Amino acid sequence: MTKVKSAIACNLDHNILLSALPLFQSEEVDAIEWSIDTLFKVKNIPDWFVELLNEFSKNNRLIGHGVFFSIFSGRWTTDQEQWLTHLKNISDTFKFEHITEHFGFMTGENFHQGAPISVPFNKTSLSIGQDRLKRISQACACPVGLENLAFAYSLEEVKKHGDFLSQLVSPVNGFIILDLHNLYCQMHNFDVSFEDIIQCFPLDLVKEIHISGGSWESSEVNKSKKVRRDTHDDAVPLEVFALLEKTIRHCRNLDFVVMEQLGSGLKNDADKAQLQLDYRQMRKIIATNTSIEESNKQFKAPSNLNLKDPIQSEELHLEQLELSRILEQSKSLEQVNLKLQNSSLANTDWNIEQWNPIMIETVFKIAQKWKGGF
Repeated sequence: MTKVKSAIACNLDHNILLSALPLFQSEEVDAIEWSIDTLFKVKNIPDWFVELLNEFSKNNRLIGHGVFFSIFSGRWTTDQEQWLTHLKNISDTFKFEHITEHFGFMTGENFHQGAPISVPFNKTSLSIGQDRLKRISQACACPVGLENLAFAYSLEEVKKHGDFLSQLVSPVNGFIILDLHNLYCQMHNFDVSFEDIIQCFPLDLVKEIHISGGSWESSEVNKSKKVRRDTHDDAVPLEVFALLEKTIRHCRNLDFVVMEQLGSGLKNDADKAQLQLDYRQMRKIIATNTSIEESNKQFKAPSNLNLKDPIQSEELHLEQLELSRILEQSKSLEQVNLKLQNSSLANTDWNIEQWNPIMIETVFKIAQKWKGGF
């Protein structure tokens, strides 16, 4: 097995960079993951940040992560076209070991508004997702992967997620980012064991692992139950480190383990010191755990993808638009539930009739939080 590299999600954020500086100075950062589409508000990228990217790029230690592409949007948009152009331009400038994107579609009618949420696991979503991944692959000319989503509407969806990810990345010989905090969220929110949930994922396709922290949120639907949220604004829980120890030895094609943290969660010196402790704990686990089996699987991007016009579904687009409006414009959870029952999503592959009430409450809160943009 190739030596697994310890990486940190390193974006143009003062708190993140200041917190990670001692790790860079002691040469403990093997690689960096850069969110390639989060600088849309930045007119001039500082030269020193470009130099940092170049340094890791020339040493084959730079990986790219997308946030806003929205691979399951039913309608193809000019924003997606521009996103791909941007990806091609930066891929010509920097050498990425691979590029990844979030699972889901972005709520909200504007490209940088909303939050990624799930879609029906059906043939329409599959064909659109595969089409979009092919376009990402063509633009970056390197391996492409998808990250498992923390949010799910139901336990049944959780169980199907790994297989659907496998089908999505197959045409581009792609891989999976296994986000262990996302798994931790689902284990808690749906009362499922690690042993049961991990067998739902094709671990041979895991090339990258994410770890992070998050937050607890009270529920009005069930006052005895707290919801675990993937907010990236706190220290890595001990339970997630334990999941890393359990998982890493079974991922025989693993290349990178990345620690993620939002700068907004690094408010003081204690927070910054905790980030450094968490990162070093991650490195220790990587150093003392190796794959049970070795593999030489390559996730090389296909050379001929035979792309035609983007696949679209006006029906899916209208359903997504309706769902976004329900979640973002409703004044209460009761109003959300009433509107859902009378929406075009009722009695369809969305399976809203099986959605967990607590998760409806959660997605309502997510949409309300991010409807103004990131």
